[in-house]
Amino acid sequence: MQVGQKVRVRGFKDGSGKAIASKVGEIGVIKEEKIMDGSKWGYIVKFSDSSKSWFFADELESA
Repeated sequence: MQVGQKVRVRGFKDGSGKAIASKVGEIGVIKEEKIMDGSKWGYIVKFSDSSKSWFFADELESA
């Protein structure tokens, strides 16, 4: 996964709430990558409604 890549949200691990649950299946663009939980890569994804959230790589797929 790279910054600028379009991705689809496959699912998410933690109970982030309804706002994130509504993003499952949506397509967004990776805006930033960072280390999450001390060792795993995470990605900040921006959606067409201008909202942003972070996801682990295994929660995303290429769109």
